[in-house]
Amino acid sequence: MSKKKLLINEVFEQARRESEKTTKSGLASYLHLCFIDHLKFYEISEKTFIRYYEDFVEGNSRRNIEQERLNKMSQYVGYEDFTDFSRTFIRNDEKKNLTTVKISVDQDEEIISERLSKININIINEQHFKMPEFVRQNSFGLVGMFILGSFLIGNYYCSSSNRNTPLSFFNVANIGKNCMYWDKSEYKPTDCKDGNPLLTIVPKDMIQIKYFKRITRKDTLTVENALGKTWYSKVDGKVEFFTMDGIDPENKKELKRSTEYIIRKYSGKKSVIMPAE
Repeated sequence: MSKKKLLINEVFEQARRESEKTTKSGLASYLHLCFIDHLKFYEISEKTFIRYYEDFVEGNSRRNIEQERLNKMSQYVGYEDFTDFSRTFIRNDEKKNLTTVKISVDQDEEIISERLSKININIINEQHFKMPEFVRQNSFGLVGMFILGSFLIGNYYCSSSNRNTPLSFFNVANIGKNCMYWDKSEYKPTDCKDGNPLLTIVPKDMIQIKYFKRITRKDTLTVENALGKTWYSKVDGKVEFFTMDGIDPENKKELKRSTEYIIRKYSGKKSVIMPAE
């Protein structure tokens, strides 16, 4: 199955989980609005999503898709871009009780498949395997790396989340953290059972974790770099700027798009008035 077909299938599967819609037109409509509201991406129409469904979900098309669209769809399912999706995509096959982890090697991939407690390893077009640097330095060896991989797979398999998150050797700390909390300037993953009374725990949203930030250096904002790209919240004369539309986590007010006036007045940069000679 091609990477594009895998991506399109994942996009519609996620839309089905989030919207509980079942028809291709319903899913296409949901995705079109979701991409506009959350990703600020207007380049994929409802009709285009329907064509993608017909070509890649119902069929086996090799239709060309613009790179920017592939990147946005990859971000929707929790990856940085299409390259990241292609390199680290994980697919859970519930019918076969199977979890697959793809590890990047030269030009191909090695696939480590786990079925329950038994690990089966299938190698496709074997190339020179590039062992991670930290494995070589700590003398884990190839067997040690497979053991480490099976440990990570086991942890991922026992924890499910609404949004598919790429698994790698380096994000084990976030496995099982299916909620998040606001940490003054950004959302951070946490365990849903975190009992800290000072935290407001909400379901994890990978888009907000990655892209929703409070801009702490308002003095760096200018009309040129902030207009059309930032949003703001104003309470008692104090303005806070954010990198994405949404709700201010602290005062629960809906954010507004930054105007030229707001940026000039509250960005922190003040005009220098020269003394009269």
